Amino acid sequence: MSAAEFVSRGGVTLRVAEGVAHVTIRRGDRFNALGMETLTGLRDAARALRTDTAAHAVIVSGDPVFTAGADLKDPALRARDTMSLLEKREILRLGPDMCDAFEALDQVTIAAIEGFCIGGGVALAAACDFRVMARSAYMRLPEVPLGMNMSWHTIPRLVTLCGPARTKYLTLFGERLGAAEALAQGLADQVSEDGAALAAAGALAAKAAALPPVAARIAKRAIVQAASALGAATSYADLDQYALASMTADHKEAVAAFLEKRAPSFKGN
Repeated sequence: MSAAEFVSRGGVTLRVAEGVAHVTIRRGDRFNALGMETLTGLRDAARALRTDTAAHAVIVSGDPVFTAGADLKDPALRARDTMSLLEKREILRLGPDMCDAFEALDQVTIAAIEGFCIGGGVALAAACDFRVMARSAYMRLPEVPLGMNMSWHTIPRLVTLCGPARTKYLTLFGERLGAAEALAQGLADQVSEDGAALAAAGALAAKAAALPPVAARIAKRAIVQAASALGAATSYADLDQYALASMTADHKEAVAAFLEKRAPSFKGN
């Protein structure tokens, strides 16, 4: 499948203009949550760009916000609770496959973040080469407070970007990380005015698209491989860890408390 053959799915669109591909999440609400259809759309968009020689840079954005992360109300995702472990493992491949597909791109990839970037949104942004955040935008990883591990092959990428201690803090406590803090910690590369993240990402993408494409792709791939040499070795089991954590009583309690807007009560089982 080429970029021209890509069909919008789950609110994900793809267009290529002047050497820049625009992958946009637009689900028609203020959350842009990542349900199964949206994850599939993002994965397929990245795969469509893998062999594209017309696009030299890729911008990933959300309208009006980046994404609220996994859609806990998506029936397709909630159906995992009734699946066999084997079936669940196959469904759980979609998130890491999507992030890996973006990391595998030889084009320069840029996440343009407005509003919030939560959970799987952080995983997607970390799989890109650069992150541009609007001034009032924030990131958050709620997985551990919800009784899950952070998966999607994200931990090695975060450690590479901002170091082990900051990765631990961001991952364990699930607290908001504002744009200024993300910039200081190395998780963001630019901070724009609110509403201008896409324009700032566009300027960076145009700069990348003006480079000699073969040399730029070779250089980028060498850097990614050097930075992620141990990534697969240290995150290969995070899918199975997620499957295990999602079967605990604490996880079910955490999700119920989240949906019921109350404090959870964990028992360690």
